[in-house]
Amino acid sequence: MDIRSVDAISTRAAPRAAGSEIASHRRFYDALWSSSYLVSPQRFNTWPLLSALAASATARLEVGPGLHPRLPIAGTHFIDVSAPALSRLKSRAGLATLGEITALPFPDRSFDLVCAFDIVEHVDDDREAFRELGRVARDGAAVVFSVPLHPALWTPFDTLVGHVRRYPPDDLLRLLGEHSLVLEQSAVFGMQPRNRWLLDLAVWGLTQRRVQAMRWYNRLLLPLGLLLQRRLACAPGLIDVAKVDEILLVCRRSERRALGSRVA
Repeated sequence: MDIRSVDAISTRAAPRAAGSEIASHRRFYDALWSSSYLVSPQRFNTWPLLSALAASATARLEVGPGLHPRLPIAGTHFIDVSAPALSRLKSRAGLATLGEITALPFPDRSFDLVCAFDIVEHVDDDREAFRELGRVARDGAAVVFSVPLHPALWTPFDTLVGHVRRYPPDDLLRLLGEHSLVLEQSAVFGMQPRNRWLLDLAVWGLTQRRVQAMRWYNRLLLPLGLLLQRRLACAPGLIDVAKVDEILLVCRRSERRALGSRVA
């Protein structure tokens, strides 16, 4: 089961839903994160890539990490909807703030490195999410994120974890261009099983035995997934995505152009 997809059920980058629904989700997952543990970013296959990018970044932001941050914790800004998760990050010297991706509480051009893993596909207005990521990124900043691909691959698991969409690759590239993000590298990402029986079992467990299923995930499936994850293999530009379920993209924020009194 995909490490980040299960995390995404926490609605830590919650779509714009009714206030009572968001409050209900937060209560449930605040309780869940309170009984979970913080996984060190060094344990993920993204660490070699992100630690190298972080080394030259004077200001860093990760959106929606839950208790599975990918960037070095100390000195990194984190935005999440879960107060218990943020409390754990603060205890490790993270600069944690309650908030959402569609309204990041930072000035323009604040960060040299911006990350959002398994986030934008959960947001109704993904263009606003991309606008915010591009807004807070400095010119030349690295913007790293992941998304699921191919609407034809939609399963009940997508619905369960709160995906709003899977991205057609051409649409994703257009979104990058619209928001001044230049694609540099990409890689296959995530560990969601292709076996339909396993996906159906995950849907049943998370629907009928949600708390128990999440406990099994934290105690067994997550450690096993960390042990078996493959090395992240980045390639220049866009990889062949014909058989790719989820992709990681490494982009650069292009330089803003002055348009009269405005800056694009």
